Amino acid sequence: MYGNYTLSNVPERTAKPREAGCTMVMDKGLSMREVEDMLDRSAPFIDVVKLGWATSFVTPNLREKLALYKSAGIPAYLGGTLFEAFVIRGQFEDYLRLLDDFSLELAEVSDGSIELDHGLKCEYISRMAEHVTVFSEVGSKDAQKIIPPYKWIKLMRAELEAGAWKVIGEAREAGNVGLFRASGEVRSGLVEEILTEIPADKIIWEAPQKEQQVFFVKTCGANVNLGNIAPNEVIPLETIRLGLRSDTFHDYLKPCELTPVIK
Repeated sequence: MYGNYTLSNVPERTAKPREAGCTMVMDKGLSMREVEDMLDRSAPFIDVVKLGWATSFVTPNLREKLALYKSAGIPAYLGGTLFEAFVIRGQFEDYLRLLDDFSLELAEVSDGSIELDHGLKCEYISRMAEHVTVFSEVGSKDAQKIIPPYKWIKLMRAELEAGAWKVIGEAREAGNVGLFRASGEVRSGLVEEILTEIPADKIIWEAPQKEQQVFFVKTCGANVNLGNIAPNEVIPLETIRLGLRSDTFHDYLKPCELTPVIK
């Protein structure tokens, strides 16, 4: 799957279906033709697609789009904000029927836009895990709401125990809340503390900005799980993972290769 020619000392990437090294792409309303183009160039590197927010409510040809992703072996799911939109309206049972009606195998439980008792959130996770594979998102979309590291750890652990397959670290599509400061700078101390308690392969870090992707690859390695990746950034991200972009270029080279030699 990797490499049109041979290069030494390129890190080994996991193969699909991946437990680690996943790339989650954000579909914010792509047309069918745009999906076809993205799959043509990037399907081997995409593990899951999130139809962001509640865009599925207004997306034309939704069934056809989901079928197109499925035909490429890439599961798609509806963003956590849609889950919240159903829950806040008292329509959780309707949401379960929606998942069944569209034959969805993945779903996300989040509380980034609503206030949800954490015990109740874990109940939603457990209930949904009986039907589909569940992602749960930790962190708030409110930039003024700062969650201390110990609480991130506590929430992530509880949600994994409730049945979540992986937990998602909130960053929004802009990468400027939750794990990141308003400038987009990574809260590195927060990330490092989380990693002391939560296995890296159980976390998907939302990292829409290149500098954020570089940070996580350098911190966790080529097979870190990353989310909220723009469709046109999938292949550039793969070069970051493989040490083929200036930001990670020297990370996998042996000392003898650091000085070019002509023979």
